[in-house]
Order: sequence, then structure tokens, then C-alpha cells
Amino acid sequence: MDPLIKILIVFAAMLLANRLRLHLGIALVLGGLALVLWAGRGWDGAWGDLLYALQQAELWLLLVVTALIFEFGRHMAEERNANILMRAARAWGGRHGRALSLMAIPAAIGLVPMPGGALFSAPLVDRAAPESEWDAAWKGAINYWFRHVWEYWWPVFPVVIVTLSMFDLEIWTFIALQFPLSLAALLTGYWVMIRPHLSRLADHREHEAPMTADIGRIAFPLAVVILCTLLLPGLFSRLTPELALQTRKLLAMIIGLGLGLIPILRDSGPNAQRRFFENLLNRKAASLLGTIGGVIIFKILLEQSELLPDAGAQLVASGMPLILIVALLPFIAGLVTGIAIGFAGISFPLLAGLIGTPETGLGLASTLVLGFAFGYAGMMFSPVHLCFVLTRGYFTISIQSVLRYVIPCSLGPLAVAGTIYALLRGAGW
Repeated sequence: MDPLIKILIVFAAMLLANRLRLHLGIALVLGGLALVLWAGRGWDGAWGDLLYALQQAELWLLLVVTALIFEFGRHMAEERNANILMRAARAWGGRHGRALSLMAIPAAIGLVPMPGGALFSAPLVDRAAPESEWDAAWKGAINYWFRHVWEYWWPVFPVVIVTLSMFDLEIWTFIALQFPLSLAALLTGYWVMIRPHLSRLADHREHEAPMTADIGRIAFPLAVVILCTLLLPGLFSRLTPELALQTRKLLAMIIGLGLGLIPILRDSGPNAQRRFFENLLNRKAASLLGTIGGVIIFKILLEQSELLPDAGAQLVASGMPLILIVALLPFIAGLVTGIAIGFAGISFPLLAGLIGTPETGLGLASTLVLGFAFGYAGMMFSPVHLCFVLTRGYFTISIQSVLRYVIPCSLGPLAVAGTIYALLRGAGW
């Protein structure tokens, strides 16, 4: 059977297995083993490749990074911190402070990824527009959309870390490519959901701003993480040039997260360290760690199968436009899995294997931007996306009522991604 058909069958089987409630991490590992076996390496080769994957430093460093990020999520979602952010938005926004708070609260809490984080911001969005005249679906869509606007590039998101492990890009370059998508998400979200109600949201009361120290207490740990993530890889490249680029990036994040957690644990009172480890042992944390581990193992097994080069040649020979391949694979994966690392883990190894081959001529940057934007859109449309489920449950609203806002909001980032793809593809990048 053709290599392309083998990969697509396994791809579809993983999506179906996850849809039938097999854990995504397990589905990814089984899919990777299936590819290795189908490539003719036999059971001995398959187990050897799996052992090789488990020995890679990248896998374990990525799991450590994700575990440390959980505590940041807990810190940002605390009610006192969220209330400080709301007070700041109402005070600094002046007459339009209420409109600003509707966008800023879910966006600020969304700076730190956590499973089902939309449930933490939902009560605050509801509080910002408490009158019965406001449509619950409108508030739910605001909470859902602005919660995710940073996920295109913010370095602490698991999907960004996983994506950087598959595409050989410096963090600075990745941010520069992806940041316009976040701007488009913010602008289209404002245009579709906030601007039509701006006059009704106007607030002429004066609100007292929180103390600068309170804002600094929330922002300082995040600033430490971001600075370390952006600056330390370059230092490591000079001090330890033998380390792989991805290893340097992950080590920089671990150092930044460790330093950033010091003031958080100190501020969290007695027994903070015990609660930190308890948070790592809960079901949601274990599930996400398992998914991320599955993503990396699948990527390594796919590489070991050596099916990608031939698959790339076949895709081009099939006559299917490359732009459809780059867009549809991540979109379908995002729609079915409902999780960002789902579309990245399933579709990006395939896209990464097609980049730079003579048969496809796909450029790294253009493929990444377009694939990410469509995978993100599929994830946001997915009815199984945990934040979607929790938002609908909190506001008691239907899928269609939320998508009525989310689909128009998605057109902006997709249009920007298409423009960037065309410009970069034309430049051969």
C-alpha cells in the first residue's frame, strides 16, 4: 500500500479512536506504533523505536515544563487576582471600562493555560454585564473567544512548545510570524461582539484602580518566564553549542518557570509546596501530561517509520493543491480532538515532513502559519473543546448560539494567515 494511504488511514483511525473516547495520548502512541509496523520494521523494530522515543530528553523536559505551568494557571485563576484585573480594566478604561473588562478578563486569565480555564473567567465576564438584557450566548462567546486569543504564539502554551519542537524556528521568529494572528483575533472579536454594543456598555462612574503592587504581584512571575524563554536560549547556544535547539528552549522555560514560581509559592501561604504537588496529581493534569507525551512519541515514531518523504512526493503527484493539504489536515484534527495540542500533534508531524522537499516546495514559515491558523479554527469550532463545553454549561447556551459569533470572529485570523502564507510562499519561505 502507498505510504500516503498508510499515513492517512492511521491519521483517521487516531481521530476516530479519540472521538470514541480513547485518550488522545494513547491514540497517538498506538498510531505511531502502527506506522512503524506498517513500514515493515516488525515488532522488534517497533518496540526499539518506542524505547528510543522514551529515552529522548525532549520528551521529559516538555513534561516538566507543562507540570510547572499548571501552578501558574492556579495562581492566575485565584479570585483575588482575577478581581484585581477586573478593577484595573474598569478604572483604566474610563468610559469604556466595562467593554474593556469584558475582553481583558478572559484574555488576562488566558495568558496562563489550564484545562477548562474558561470556567474561571466565566463568572467575571457574567459580572461585568450582569443585567438581564444581555444575551447569555453573547457573554458566553466573549468568554470563549477572548480566552484563547494568545494561543497562537504565547510561549507558555503547550501547543506552542510542541509546535516549536516540530518546526526548526527560533522563538523570536515564531512570535513574529504568529503575533499578527492574535491581533486579528482581538480586532475581529471586538468588531463582531463588542463594537455593536459600545454605547450600551458605556460606564460613566469612576472606579478605583488597584494598587500598583497588586498588579506587579500578578505580572512579575509571567514577566520572568517570558524574559527567560526569549533570552536564555541565545545564551545557552554560546555556552553549550552541543545542545539541540529544542533542548535549549525547554531548559530556558524550566529556569524561567522555576524562578517565576518562587514568588507565587511564597505568596500562596503555608503548605503551598504540598498543594503544588497535589495539583500535579489530579485527573486533568495527568490527562494533559499524557496527551503531550503522546504527541512527542508519535512525532518520533513517525520519523522512525521513514514514510514521510515518499508521502510528500505522492501528495504532489496526486494533483491536490498544496494549500488544501496544509489547511485541511490541521483543521480536521482540531475539529475532532477539540484541543490545540491535538491538531498540532496529529497533523504537524506530517506537514513538517513535507517541508523543504523538492516534490512539494513547501516553505517552513508559510506552512506553519497557515496550518496553525486552520488547526486553531477547527479547535474553536469543536463541540468537544473543553472550554466550549464549560462555557456552554455555565451560561446554559447552545452550540449554534456560540458559533454564531465565533465563526465570523475566526475569519479575521484566517484571512491574515492566508495573506502571510501568500507573501511568504512567494518569497520562498
